[in-house]
Amino acid sequence: MFTFKMFASAAAALALSAAPAMADCAKTRTDAAAQAAGFQTIGYQTASTAKKPAKAAKGDIIDVAVGAGSFNTLAAALTAAGLVDTLKTAGPFTVFAPTDAAFAKLPAGTVDSLLKPENRAQLVSILTYHVVPGKITSNQLLEKITPATTVQGRQATIDGRNGRVTVNGVAVTAADVAASNGVIHVIDTVLMPPAPKSH
Repeated sequence: MFTFKMFASAAAALALSAAPAMADCAKTRTDAAAQAAGFQTIGYQTASTAKKPAKAAKGDIIDVAVGAGSFNTLAAALTAAGLVDTLKTAGPFTVFAPTDAAFAKLPAGTVDSLLKPENRAQLVSILTYHVVPGKITSNQLLEKITPATTVQGRQATIDGRNGRVTVNGVAVTAADVAASNGVIHVIDTVLMPPAPKSH
């Protein structure tokens, strides 16, 4: 599994704690949809539409996610897992970012449990499963199935056929959110890494 170093100064700059993140986690899906509307939506777009250049980056992946306002739980989880450092480095990275509403869909108590220090390894595994090395834009994904090895080490299957993109069956609701060190694709459900293969 990919190992990350903690970046205390960046984490402090986020000024996020688990408590406000959990409160924000209760935001409605309408809020998430409104936020996603500000991004380039990938659903049912044509190939020519997908080739539009991403908007100019306004910071790294962490800055963009925090500024968007609908990724508070993700930002708090990244801080708790000590992953802020890497996602503020040069990268590049492709992040499939679950919204607060996506985290709210998890069974009650799941996020609280994952944010506990004793469950850090599991949290790191889940979060790094949402990150793929390199910058992958939507026009590279359409009309084909793309297996991608995540930073966590296990593969995710990206299906860009039929004018839309899914990751392990989870819909990408907005694509090509530009960051200085990569790109964010918004998803509406938290991805869970597959169980380790038994020998």
